Amino acid sequence: MRSSLQDDVPTVVYEPEGIGWDRPGKHHYQVAFPLDGSWGYSLVPLTVINGRRGSSDDNVLVVGGTHGNEWEGQVAVKRLCNDLDPDQLAGRIVLIPQLSESACAANSRWSPLDGVNMNRAFPGDPAGSISYRIAHFVTSSIFPVVRVVIDIHSGGRDTRFPLVASFHPVENIPQRREMADVARLFDTPFVMIYSSDMASGLLTDEAEAAGKITIGTEFGYGESVDRRGVQHGYEGVRNVLRHYGLLAGAVARIEPERTTPTRFIEAATLDGYIAAPSDGIWEPLIDPGDDILAGQIVGRLHDFSSQAASPTPIRAPRDGVVLMLHLPAMTTKGQTLFSVGHEVPF
Repeated sequence: MRSSLQDDVPTVVYEPEGIGWDRPGKHHYQVAFPLDGSWGYSLVPLTVINGRRGSSDDNVLVVGGTHGNEWEGQVAVKRLCNDLDPDQLAGRIVLIPQLSESACAANSRWSPLDGVNMNRAFPGDPAGSISYRIAHFVTSSIFPVVRVVIDIHSGGRDTRFPLVASFHPVENIPQRREMADVARLFDTPFVMIYSSDMASGLLTDEAEAAGKITIGTEFGYGESVDRRGVQHGYEGVRNVLRHYGLLAGAVARIEPERTTPTRFIEAATLDGYIAAPSDGIWEPLIDPGDDILAGQIVGRLHDFSSQAASPTPIRAPRDGVVLMLHLPAMTTKGQTLFSVGHEVPF
């Protein structure tokens, strides 16, 4: 069932069957998910573009706003919704600028409607709360009509990363190699190959398990809109479309002034994610992307209950590259203060 609206505003759809997955041209939708406990909807924005230059087996999904307080992906994907021209495209591109629409409206990592982190809700549940129902819609209705999945993240209020594209160390070697090739298209200083064991229910985990060529990113921090992060998200997706022949033209450098090649850094085991031994105030002494040595003091944890107390030094467990730093000063016992990975060939 579909409501009849003007052509220049999104069409509200109440069932997945109302989406024209094969309809030529560009079409904007708002997918209505009934609220739990009241008569209303969360309207998730979705744009489907079917290029007029022909079909493709390498159709692409691009998602922003899986976490509502990570804005670079939301801005980049919204720009793509406006800028991509179906007359210049082949194949299908599906764009979701705000997957957890309610979390985005609240500038929150969690949906205020059910308290759920969307990136812990996959594969979803058609009978679950609203975040689980949205996740189920993605896995059951969108994954089957695409081959490539891009989920654009940033650090929000909790973490700082260098600019990275990312994927997990999947066991399927051809899939892993193709994901490495696609990750390079974002022209970031680093590609992060990270552990799935830190959390379950990730969109990217589910897409990888479904055999999709899946890329995540970390493109900013501090609940801001980082200029470079938006650039890498927007231009990186356009490079992906060029790579698969959905958009004409050659793959382009995004940061031509950077002379160093992209480094692949793997942090695939939990011992590379260093937890705070106690509550305290975190003082990092290094930056994301820095090379560090085993035993090096990478930060200090301060106890202000006594001005005479010496800070606790936090040391690197091994040589490697810093992939993530805890951002807020105030830290609780068990929070990850930093992660360290090692360079791998690709």
